[in-house]
Amino acid sequence: MAVDARNQAAVAAAPPSGGAPVHVAIIMDGNGRWAARRGLPRVEGHRRGVEAVRRSVRAASDLGVRYLTLYSFSSENWRRPATEVADLLGLLKRFIRHDLAELHAANVRVRIIGDRDSLSADLQALLCEAEDLTRANTGLVLAIAFNYGGRQEIVRAVRRLAREVKAGRLDPEAIDMAHIDAALDTHGIPDPDLVIRTSGEHRVSNFLPWQATYAEYVFLPDLWPDFDHATFEAAIGEFMRRDRRFGGLSARTA
Repeated sequence: MAVDARNQAAVAAAPPSGGAPVHVAIIMDGNGRWAARRGLPRVEGHRRGVEAVRRSVRAASDLGVRYLTLYSFSSENWRRPATEVADLLGLLKRFIRHDLAELHAANVRVRIIGDRDSLSADLQALLCEAEDLTRANTGLVLAIAFNYGGRQEIVRAVRRLAREVKAGRLDPEAIDMAHIDAALDTHGIPDPDLVIRTSGEHRVSNFLPWQATYAEYVFLPDLWPDFDHATFEAAIGEFMRRDRRFGGLSARTA
């Protein structure tokens, strides 16, 4: 069976069984339940979730992770009550305004993935500022998935390619996985090796469906505000015990 060059490159770049993940992506879930169990308003759960984001960024650097993608706000989250959406947007703005200087000083590069067209002008400007300020940094790459949906991302990529075809700059028969990959929001970022979801749910929730084709998933019972260095380290330990075959024979039994 022929293997596409894009898949070959992804497999070649992935760490072998027993190796630490290069790219970790996290579905941060459970803020509301964390607050409800304590009789607190949901916004307090989201505030504590921001603290967990700070811990996860520091832990990723400590654990040798080079790329960290956090699912902060999905395309479907707009369906939540307007007050909660406003709280989430406000927390994102405060996180960027208050933490950007620290991230920059720590040599972290910030990337934003997701649809920006429907966002307010001030929020778009803030996201661009975060990317522009940290663009030359060479440490951890922190990708924040905001107003993000995986299927919507693929639609945007297809439209970009369709415009290239319409303009005569691209032969439709030449389109391959590498072209689609380059048209995605995550271009330049390697595929995730490990996807973590907190809160005990076992869904992928429209998160990186193209990129996570070969990822290992770890589903944790912990609610996101309780996520810390030890939890992160344990998830990586679970990943390193997995036998990654990528469609081939096990390296341990071949």
